[in-house]
Amino acid sequence: MSAADWNAVLATFADWPGGRLVRESALAWLIANACHVLGLALLVGAIVPLDLRLMGVARSLPLADLGPFLRRVAACGLGLAAATGVLMLSAKPAEYLANPAFQTKLVLLAAALANVLLLQRSAAFARALGGGEISPGVRLGAAVSAFLWLAVLAAGRTVGFA
Repeated sequence: MSAADWNAVLATFADWPGGRLVRESALAWLIANACHVLGLALLVGAIVPLDLRLMGVARSLPLADLGPFLRRVAACGLGLAAATGVLMLSAKPAEYLANPAFQTKLVLLAAALANVLLLQRSAAFARALGGGEISPGVRLGAAVSAFLWLAVLAAGRTVGFA
């Protein structure tokens, strides 16, 4: 895809009604941004406690009860953050995609999502969430998860300052 084709794609993305709305209305931007923050709070607020529990913190809390609930909350938060993130990206896609902090956030987000997929497909993870033993691999995956999601959050906070 040539640079001209890519610029046309970005212009089309920016010109959809949602992109125009958040670009032209301070209230729409405020609502989208607040919903994005809410989605991130749900995501990180659920995934970090789950990761900590998988790493061995609060062993008295049964993973079989805690895990499924926190996974659902995290998934809802991810959905909300992703939807509002795409909406806000469409306000100024070329500007955001050229921003090094935003690029870093996308790389970290891709790594965090890949880690989620690896954990979710693991039989050891399923056993741990079912109340079984937590393997060293699951503990490591949980530590990587907590680090990556917090790094995504930190990178996202720097986007407006880069």
